[in-house]
Amino acid sequence: MIEKIFFNLLAFTLFIIVFFKMIKRNDTIYLSLIIMQAIGIAINFLELVIEINFGLFVKCIMYLLSVFLPLFIIILEKRKINYSEIIYISLAKITLITGDEKKAKKYLLALISKYPESYYGHKFLAQVYEKESQPSKAIDEYVRAIDINTKDYNSYYKIAELLDGLQRKEEAAQMLENLLEKKPEFYEASILLGNIYYDQEKFKEAANICLSALKYNSLDYDLYYLLGMAYSRLNDFQSAKEAYEKAANINTLEYSPYYNLAQIALICNDIDEAERFFAKSIECKETEGRAYYYLAKIALLKKDRENAINYMNLALEIEPELLKKLREDDLFIPILNYLKFPKEIPKTEKEKLTAKGKRQQDCRKHLEETYELVGRLNHRQIVQEKRKENKVKENEMADREIEEN
Repeated sequence: MIEKIFFNLLAFTLFIIVFFKMIKRNDTIYLSLIIMQAIGIAINFLELVIEINFGLFVKCIMYLLSVFLPLFIIILEKRKINYSEIIYISLAKITLITGDEKKAKKYLLALISKYPESYYGHKFLAQVYEKESQPSKAIDEYVRAIDINTKDYNSYYKIAELLDGLQRKEEAAQMLENLLEKKPEFYEASILLGNIYYDQEKFKEAANICLSALKYNSLDYDLYYLLGMAYSRLNDFQSAKEAYEKAANINTLEYSPYYNLAQIALICNDIDEAERFFAKSIECKETEGRAYYYLAKIALLKKDRENAINYMNLALEIEPELLKKLREDDLFIPILNYLKFPKEIPKTEKEKLTAKGKRQQDCRKHLEETYELVGRLNHRQIVQEKRKENKVKENEMADREIEEN
């Protein structure tokens, strides 16, 4: 009997507390909790009236609904975790799983209209807007989430990522700089800021960001590869080589570092090393026509016509568009009659490159153009030296003729 009196007093007290919370906040979500409490109290009332013991299982349900659940909710709210917020967000997540984004958004909008300071409401609504491809609205919600929780570094990053996608790179960079001041070990922020600097042609800043980030992630492929690209654009080929080598050691199956290392070797006139790196790149990606093109070029420089023909035929088979580049290079004239030219160059739609793909393409283009420029300069130097030699020989012959006469 004492147990039942104690239960009734406790259950009724909790019922009154929850009821007044509903009235005070004008939030009908609490009605569901009140109904559950009423069910628990009703079970106890039936036991008293009809004098039947429902058993342990029913008693557990009675205590759970009338005492433990409301007590748990009250404790959560003392710790500033809102019951209404939990219900709305749970409903939004369930409807989002079922693919009903509109309904999920409706629940979240209802939540933040009642509780404008709901951090989770704003953050989850931002994620829904992202799914709906509404970046501007997503940014607004992430900003509101940060206003409530200034240590939400992930939301800082998400805002920067969305701003970058909207081509608002200056704002994105500013956001990331602020974030990295507060949390320098935030790896994703360093990578994104480095990429933004690269896109803005701020190659020195991109390199510095990578070097700072490597203090916290010393074995990261992406950081070393981006560092290599930044140094490549600064024409600091020795530093670029070191960065690419570290990237290649971390991910031995990635094609790009080997290809760029080969291009740097060509620029430095080390054709043996270039050949080795191009061969490595083909091991990673056999369908890369340009690597075969340069292997053919190296073979010709080494007077190896047979391999030059084989490599060039492979290059044209994989990438027929290389035919134009081939015809512009006099080095290939001796083997033109032995090549299998494509009957026609297929008109293929240009593949839409990702931002990462554009950066890689930009860097490769720079390395290739630098090699061609160095090659032309070397050729001019050789021609000038030959002219000097011929001039010296002519002068010597003229002196001999004078002496003989």
